[in-house]
Amino acid sequence: MCGIVGYIGKKEAFPIIIKGLQRLEYRGYDSAGVALLNGELQIHKCKGKVQDLLNYTKDKNLHGYIGIGHTRWATHGEPNDVNAHPHVSEVGNLAIIHNGIIENYATLKEELIQRGHTFESDTDTEVFVHLIGEIKEKQNVPLEEAVRMAMQHVVGAYAILVISYDHPRKMVAARKSSPLVVGIGDGEYYLASDATPIVEYTRNVVYLNDEEIACIDLENGLSIKSIENEVRTPFVEELEMNLEMLEKGGYEHFMLKEINEQARSIKDSMRGRLRLEDKEIMLGGIKDYEDKIFNADRILIVACGTSWHAGLVGEYLFEDLARIPVEVEYASEFRYRNPIINKNDVVIAISQSGETADTLAAIRLAKEKGATVLGICNVVGSSIARITDAGAYTHAGPEIGVASTKAFTAQLTILSLMALRAAKQRQTISEERYEFLLKELDRVPEAIEQVMKCEAQVKEIAAVFKDARNFLYLGRGYNFPVALEGALKLKEISYIHAEGYPAAEMKHGPIALIDEEMPIVVLATNQHAYEKIVSNIQEVKARKGKVIAVTSKQDEEISKIADYVIEIPPIADPFTPMVTTVPLQFLSYHIALMRDCNVDQPRNLAKSVTVE
Repeated sequence: MCGIVGYIGKKEAFPIIIKGLQRLEYRGYDSAGVALLNGELQIHKCKGKVQDLLNYTKDKNLHGYIGIGHTRWATHGEPNDVNAHPHVSEVGNLAIIHNGIIENYATLKEELIQRGHTFESDTDTEVFVHLIGEIKEKQNVPLEEAVRMAMQHVVGAYAILVISYDHPRKMVAARKSSPLVVGIGDGEYYLASDATPIVEYTRNVVYLNDEEIACIDLENGLSIKSIENEVRTPFVEELEMNLEMLEKGGYEHFMLKEINEQARSIKDSMRGRLRLEDKEIMLGGIKDYEDKIFNADRILIVACGTSWHAGLVGEYLFEDLARIPVEVEYASEFRYRNPIINKNDVVIAISQSGETADTLAAIRLAKEKGATVLGICNVVGSSIARITDAGAYTHAGPEIGVASTKAFTAQLTILSLMALRAAKQRQTISEERYEFLLKELDRVPEAIEQVMKCEAQVKEIAAVFKDARNFLYLGRGYNFPVALEGALKLKEISYIHAEGYPAAEMKHGPIALIDEEMPIVVLATNQHAYEKIVSNIQEVKARKGKVIAVTSKQDEEISKIADYVIEIPPIADPFTPMVTTVPLQFLSYHIALMRDCNVDQPRNLAKSVTVE
């Protein structure tokens, strides 16, 4: 949520900032704005999309070699022109853009009002820039020092860029619990809330750490200090992504592209890790902590949204294969319920972006309690990758669509590898079963390539049910989390109410909802509970419900009783979630399109939830 772009150098800043904001549109936002230095401080902002900002500024003076731009997702104050970023200081000489939430903004605002400040907006961000401006004026300190001193009074999460017409060749950036990256070019610098706006211009980046302040001065270059005023040496990394990864590649939408990329992204997530010829799994990122996993009293998995669903599959994998007790927690609840965490616990934190605020808070709590914390994320250099003890990247590549698809299946791939590795080392499965499951996992990408052929059929089913008001998704065992994920996808992008349930729970309430108007998606691939799933379908049919069944090929019994059947290649139960989820993604995608919904940027949602 929210996007930050800044530029300082020798080029016109506005086109670079606008293109960067467009690359960040996938994060979700409701207003946009820019500030430019060109002898004076020019502020242009409005409610709506980046295109609305372009329309608003078409007759404006947009010259300037230093500027900042922002896409805002409303927290404090409704989405409107006034609350849009950038905001300016009381004197009007400073401009700020800000991701995050200032928790003590009301107290600070009241203090500033008592000292004569007036505010135009309802935002916490305007309070922050007024505080910086007051410190700078009253204490006569450089801009970067004023920012550092203001940070000592602020409680909350933030990534900020600040510019001043008093310092036309300088920009100051700072972060706490919200990502910020500095791209280093030839005598120029690019700043952003993630690397997607930067990769077009440079591969050399510096990721700011928590409570660091970066000062970019065209005379003196980049310098970094901590909030305690300690000088830090910038650590320059090379970006792994490229511009091609960020384009649609001929697909109509990013979501469709990313659904179709799953065979490749799963293969990339297994490459170098699954060594079939050696009958081995090697996870280099967690190698030094494997004994902790193998001997853990229990595993705690913390995550939010789709990543939480991946964690639920992980629970089945670790308990079924490795016989390690697992608890899966919503990160947002975990941190507030005084959880019992022991030193022999291993915490696995899962996040696509690596910046999810609640998950980061859960990690910090777990580390305070002495647990070993591992991360599974998709973004190199993200906060979770840096604060966990160890972890594994999913290698799914940039996921631009807000509704997660390939990141989910890539997370399942890493969890499968981890669980199989633990099972082998703990000798909780036979050598014969271990080798069989290795081969089954290795052929998942091929199975997904076959499932891609079902899109046309799923599109026909979508046309039948596009006007439904409710959906029910049912699954057993490994497929129960997939039922939850399928329902979430439909809610996210089509705005149809949908719920996922364990199939056996249908009789304990949801069966009351079933009538001829209710479509029920049944994941019916389970080998060990096949007869019970058939019984569930019979119960639905007896109440005139419409059944969409996802089955294994050559299934004859369910094919006779379900209204619609989507066939997938047979695969071992532990790995069915990676395959059964694909037709559910297609179903949500096509229903949403038929309802004229924005599948890549659903309303009210953000790709990376960096505030609580």
